[in-house]
Amino acid sequence: MIQREIGKSGIKASAIGLGTWAIGGWKWGGTDDAASLNAIAAAIDNGVTLIDTAPAYGMGRSEEIVGRAIKTRRDKVVIATKCGLVWHHQNGPHHVDQNGQPLHRYLGRDSIIHEVEQSLRRLGTDYIDLYITHWQDTVTPIAETMETLQDLRDQGKIRAIGASNVSPADLGAYVAAGQLHAIQEQYNMLHRGIENTLLPITAAHDVATLSYSSLALGLLSGKIGPDRVFGGDDLRLTNPRFSMENRAKVADFMAAIAPIASAHNASLGQIVIAWTLQQPGITFCLCGARNADQARENANAGSIELGPVDLARIDAEIAGHLAGI
Repeated sequence: MIQREIGKSGIKASAIGLGTWAIGGWKWGGTDDAASLNAIAAAIDNGVTLIDTAPAYGMGRSEEIVGRAIKTRRDKVVIATKCGLVWHHQNGPHHVDQNGQPLHRYLGRDSIIHEVEQSLRRLGTDYIDLYITHWQDTVTPIAETMETLQDLRDQGKIRAIGASNVSPADLGAYVAAGQLHAIQEQYNMLHRGIENTLLPITAAHDVATLSYSSLALGLLSGKIGPDRVFGGDDLRLTNPRFSMENRAKVADFMAAIAPIASAHNASLGQIVIAWTLQQPGITFCLCGARNADQARENANAGSIELGPVDLARIDAEIAGHLAGI
């Protein structure tokens, strides 16, 4: 597995990380704790050291599951978790309701100090490797938020500072206020806007980039066909990207890159992950997994190196099949 540094933090982690939003259950039609624990164990066993979670993933459930999974393996993993989506007060703008409970975006000092203690408890650890502001609020100056995060770093409760879901202006304010080590943003073959907005800024300031939704919520996994039915609160149920027309376009794309997958003895999803990991400015590729087989498959994509001809062919097929999705 490729190891890369999280900005200027001195912390190295596997280039492929395990994303645990689905493990929390919320917006994914529920979860299975036993399968989740097996997925985390399989990821670690196959070279993944970076595990990304957040309090909002199931209102603490994802962090608790991660904490159980790493209880005897804390020294083997780099934990990223987040702050700024809160339900213990109603300061800041409303973000969304979860299980009838309103979540607000807020990054004030007292709130972050409360959140970090709760995350440490749920994760069963005394430090967090990468602490990320989950969503940005509109009431707290970023300089104030950064001061709090830097204080937590000085205290040893966190080791590196990140920000997620930022605008270019937000990112500029973060790097002006202190040492930002990473951003976490949506990036995949269908969602590449940060190439022209955020990545030039991260390159100029040695800030690492963690891609999330790297497989486009599973649409690019090569496993979601026209017969797949989503139920419960699964966010894909009403997502227009999962229309039958788009699934047909994705199927055509997958058929076009199948010879590349075959040449590398890889699955289609692994080729998508490998492509993502080789894009300029993308440091880490976060991939969700809900069971051990998915975790192993994602992890093993870290050993695939696509050559210039492969990358050019894939880029051409993206332009030919995925435009407009």
